[in-house]
Amino acid sequence: MTNAVKNISAEDKKVLRKVFKRSMFIGCSYNYERMQSLGYLYAMIPAIKAYYKDEEDRKEAYKRHFELFNTTPHICSFIMGLSTAMEKEKANNEDFDTTSINSVKVSLMGPLAGIGDSLFWGTLRIIAAGIGISLAEQGNILGPLLFLLIFNIPHYIVRYLGTMYGFGLGNGFLQKAYESGAMAFVTKAANIVGLMVVGAMTCSMVKITSPLILNLGGSELIIQDILNQIFPNLLPLVLTFCTFNFIKKGKSVNAILVALLVLGVLGRVVGIL
Repeated sequence: MTNAVKNISAEDKKVLRKVFKRSMFIGCSYNYERMQSLGYLYAMIPAIKAYYKDEEDRKEAYKRHFELFNTTPHICSFIMGLSTAMEKEKANNEDFDTTSINSVKVSLMGPLAGIGDSLFWGTLRIIAAGIGISLAEQGNILGPLLFLLIFNIPHYIVRYLGTMYGFGLGNGFLQKAYESGAMAFVTKAANIVGLMVVGAMTCSMVKITSPLILNLGGSELIIQDILNQIFPNLLPLVLTFCTFNFIKKGKSVNAILVALLVLGVLGRVVGIL
């Protein structure tokens, strides 16, 4: 794998760096017709201009990359690197099948989205947010800074290396990885870690307690103490499951947020929360 990157020429690396930088803007023009297509095309423009000298050939390449595309933004550069390699091959080989370029893009964007969502949205973002929020709650300025660093340093490394490896390895890499079971293992492991972190954050960061106190025969009965003895952090868990259930039923996230806000205010006013 390392040799595949070392063998990339200086001219190609220059093109790939431009593709890498432009890949940052893949979500800027997101729409529900072609999703990330315009951002993908914008990233591919340096490669198309570098490998095609004829204007008509460039226009055809622009049209190829203006087709529907959608994947996790953080790993889109791998497919872009692969597309760059295929466009270079097409420029040097007239018999190259141009339909394979979009076929490869479409076949990879789904599986890579599953892996990228698990790694970045489901795992890394939650870990970074957990560390950042815990510090921010204490008034520490490092909270937001660490969140950005923990999330973005691995993100930029993966995005840059993805561009280079996508170009250097060719389209046989992912097929071998899936056949060996490596991709399935990574996805499953990332999902498990993400769920563990979410569970830990539920009990440590969802703060709900009940101030209710019952007076029975002259002695006070503190409801929260009883709940803690039966099932610690029961109220945060119940609220989390209720919220998750509403989301599964297709309820609007904005409506759920407003409902939680109203519930919190009313609960405080009446004295049950």
